[in-house]
Amino acid sequence: MLLRRICLAALGCSFGLMTSAGVFTVLLAVGLIPRFAGRTHTGAKAPLYEDMVILGTLTGNILSVFAPYCRIAEAARRAGTPEGLWHMLGGLLLVCYGLFSGIFTGSLAMAIAEMLDSIPIFARRIGFRRGLGAAVCAMALGKAAGSFFYFYKSMFLYGG
Repeated sequence: MLLRRICLAALGCSFGLMTSAGVFTVLLAVGLIPRFAGRTHTGAKAPLYEDMVILGTLTGNILSVFAPYCRIAEAARRAGTPEGLWHMLGGLLLVCYGLFSGIFTGSLAMAIAEMLDSIPIFARRIGFRRGLGAAVCAMALGKAAGSFFYFYKSMFLYGG
């Protein structure tokens, strides 16, 4: 039983590392961080931007994996903190999270859209003459089918 848990922990960590490496590879490929630094004329702060992206990713992962242990409001309620205060703070945190998530998602979508302009050039250079539209449509349909299945089966509720 212990060996099984050790193997599951090792597999979980390695799959998590592969997934995060993929996410960071996409961010590097579209040049999101240098683009932020260039647009805001803060090139010297690029390492800080990279650190904040990594910190945000790690925080999100920790909060999603250890959600049962991160229930601050329940602990505060047991300690006697007024519930109205927690509703106000929770609403404020949701607004901040939504704002920053929207900014990040919009920036990433725009960076990917700009990168998509290079797909036809790349296809011409490698000699991929026919079927480019079908390949892009197949990728989009696969993504849509996966998303539909994810939400249809309510996998977001229990993670599997």
